[in-house]
Amino acid sequence: MALDEGNQSSVTLFILLGFSEYPHLQAPLFLMFLTIYTVTLVGNLGIIAVVRINPKLHTPMYFFLSHLSFLDICYSSVFTPKLLEILVMEDRSISFKACMVQFFFVCAFVITEMFMLAVMAYDRFVAVCNPLLYTVAMSRKLCALLVAGTYVWGGICSLTLTYSLLELSFCGPNIIHHFGCEYSAPPAILSLSCSDPSFSQRMCLVISTFNEACSLLIILASYIFIVATIVKMPSTGGLQKAFSTCASHLTTITIFHGIILLLYCVPNSKSSWLLVKVATVFFTVMIPMLNPLIYSLRNKDVKDTARKLIHTKLLSHSM
Repeated sequence: MALDEGNQSSVTLFILLGFSEYPHLQAPLFLMFLTIYTVTLVGNLGIIAVVRINPKLHTPMYFFLSHLSFLDICYSSVFTPKLLEILVMEDRSISFKACMVQFFFVCAFVITEMFMLAVMAYDRFVAVCNPLLYTVAMSRKLCALLVAGTYVWGGICSLTLTYSLLELSFCGPNIIHHFGCEYSAPPAILSLSCSDPSFSQRMCLVISTFNEACSLLIILASYIFIVATIVKMPSTGGLQKAFSTCASHLTTITIFHGIILLLYCVPNSKSSWLLVKVATVFFTVMIPMLNPLIYSLRNKDVKDTARKLIHTKLLSHSM
């Protein structure tokens, strides 16, 4: 069948270049990313376990936090194993189907996490601005609907983006100047298409811009009301409590959206490929590790439960 009869592709696999231009760094990078991935899994599973164990943490904020940890595990696990593989294996290939599957799940998880952070900002807004009505306003049903909505929306957007890629024809070359079929790398994949990629480019631009703008507007609006409420607080104790409940979330938002905006601003040229790779590593490997550290280090309840859990486990093994 000819390639012009429908969207057919003769390419069955892609070659991921990764950091192959730095052969002396392959082993150190492998060890570093393996360590980070291990800490990511332990840290995020720890957050989920701590939230489930401690009844004091059965609140909307920690319900959303446990889902954020779940997303970090999923997001990191979709991406990091392949990154580790191409750092130590001679074969740097990924099949066309595996590339599309990886792209779908990475898109789904990053968009879901984007709106999960927006939902958490709304939760902090209700907690600070309407503390007496917090448990009523943030009911279990509403929390479940908000979480379900983020997953559904992430899946719909990802399906649309992946479909737009599948409509293209790929007939060579098959070298991707990246280390995965990742959300920030559509230009690398689109540049390999031998059909017109303009529709897919527009879909990526529209969906990315819409999601980023909407999530940031929700976060910005929530924190404008939070700041206005905090300024009116008469006591320093209330001010400190309000700030402490938002500090961890603000830190996570700043890192997450800061890296996304950096990737948006980087021009699509050969000279910027290394910067894109480094920023993508930070976004896909480092952020999932940092989130549980940020939340656990600043939260007394989480730290106390974690200490009790570790102490109990150590005692059970020593007896």
